[in-house]
Formats: sequence, structure tokens, C-alpha cells
Amino acid sequence: MGARASARLGRDPFALDDPDAYRRWRDWKLACAPSRVEELLVEVDDPCRLRPAEREAIVARCRTANMAVYASRQRGEGKDVARLLGEQLGLTRLDANWLADEDGISTLSVSERGTRGEFIPYTDRPIRWHTDGYYNPPERTIAAMLLHCVERAAEGGGNRVLDHEIAYILLRDADPAHVRALSSPEAMSIPQREGDGDTGSVARQTQAGPVFSKLPPGGDLHMRYTARTRSIAWHDDPATRAAVEALRRLLDAGGPFVYSLRLEPGMGIVCNNVLHERDGFVDSAEHRRRLLRARYHDRIAGTHASYLGAWAE
Repeated sequence: MGARASARLGRDPFALDDPDAYRRWRDWKLACAPSRVEELLVEVDDPCRLRPAEREAIVARCRTANMAVYASRQRGEGKDVARLLGEQLGLTRLDANWLADEDGISTLSVSERGTRGEFIPYTDRPIRWHTDGYYNPPERTIAAMLLHCVERAAEGGGNRVLDHEIAYILLRDADPAHVRALSSPEAMSIPQREGDGDTGSVARQTQAGPVFSKLPPGGDLHMRYTARTRSIAWHDDPATRAAVEALRRLLDAGGPFVYSLRLEPGMGIVCNNVLHERDGFVDSAEHRRRLLRARYHDRIAGTHASYLGAWAE
């Protein structure tokens, strides 16, 4: 059954007035959730040329957990590994953000000078919970992302990840009012960023929008969030304040659905822009952390139809 047919039948798991559809989807989602990070792992020979079984294993994990971790023998530094792996998963619309390289793929490493060094991904400092592109306008929504490890840090640099659909479930089960507040188009605002040129120039307009929304055309759940407290404004009402605090406590608490991992050379993560955070790290002459990051306006192929069929029957 397609998403539009389900919508006509009133079967929308993310509609607060459709508790039956939510319950069916919720039960399916929790039953499929990995119990440990190793269940997300797929070993591949060459991420640039996935075998059919390797690709299906990655997509299968993304269908149920919105993410997969791959481990390969690929030790090269070329960007083909990010571009070609993404294409094999149906990811073709790269987000060419202003700090990315000319090909739209970013090389994440410590930048000691220049503009990049002003932004946390290009430093060795920890990064708090967030989804990528939370500051983007709606027409440039980041639906999926890929991180490929070229070299790890000497110490630290581990990640924690949480499926945003699980976060939605935990918040909705605690109080549906939290989801309602965070679905408001005024829930979270990112102030404008000043330009580098003439005084008064604006490089990015203020971006206001919801934390939880649905992506067209299939209605997949999208989350836009950052735990940072600077350069962000929350809607100033009791319901939003309560929801933001509930989400903060949820993320700080960890729990069985938060998976910890440290990417080694040749490893990577592909996901539908799930929640993630990064530890601080220390580089050395032998181990200078370097990752390739690709961000997409597409979702990973085949992820919506699986749960749609599971709860709509």
C-alpha cells in the first residue's frame, strides 16, 4: 500500500489524532530496533562497488534503524568512496554547503586557520547532539548523510547515534504534547548569519521551523535539532520549553537505543540524518583524524515502504 493510499485511509503514524496507526508503527519499530551497535555493521569488500548482497544488507538496516555502519578494506583517501557509495544507495542530490569542497563533499579535519576553523566540525572539540543541516532552509533539507573515515584520531573522536524515529517515540510516549510543540513551524529558529563582505550583508537569513516534520512525497519523519545553546532560539512558550527539556533529558540519559561507535579507517556510517554527537579528540603526527562527509537531499533507497506495509495491513 502506498503512502498516499494510507493517508486517504487516515493511516498516518505521525498524526497525533491517529493513535491506532501510531501504535502499529511503534510496535513494529521497537520490535525491529537493534539491541546493540554490532547489528548495524555490514562488512563490504569495496564501498565503491557494492555487491548486491552488501547493498541490500545496508538498505535493510536503514529500513528499520535509519542507519547502517560499514567496514571495508578501503584505505584510500579519494572522494570516490563517498560519492559512489551514495549513488549506489540512491543518493544523488548532494548539498553543496558553503564550507564543502567544490564537489560538494566535505573533508572534516582540524583546521588551524581560516573560516573553517571557526566551526566546530573543523576543530577537535566535542559536538553535542544534533542532526545535520538544521540551519538549512526547507528547500535544502538534509534527508541523508554519509561519513567515511580516512584516518582516526590518536585519542577520542567516538560517536553516539540515535534513530530520530526512536526519539520521537520516546517523546510521544512520555507526552504527546511534546511532539505537538516541537512540530510547530515556530519551534526552533536559527538567527541570520552575517556576511563576510560589506557591513550589514547577510549570508544566511533567519531559519525558523519545526523539529519534527514529514518529508514529501512519502511522509517519512524528519528531525531538525541541535542541543547547542548559542545561535539558536526556541519558541518562548511553556509547552515548547517543556518539550525541549524533555528531549534534552532523553538524550543525556542515553539508554539502550543510543549506540556508541568509533570509526576506524575504511569504516563509515550511512543514515537518514539521525541524531548524533561526537567526543572531543586528540591528533598526533601518526593519527590525524580525517573524515569525508556527504550530505544529501535524498533519503536512502527503499526505507519508507517497509514500515508502511508493516503497520497498514
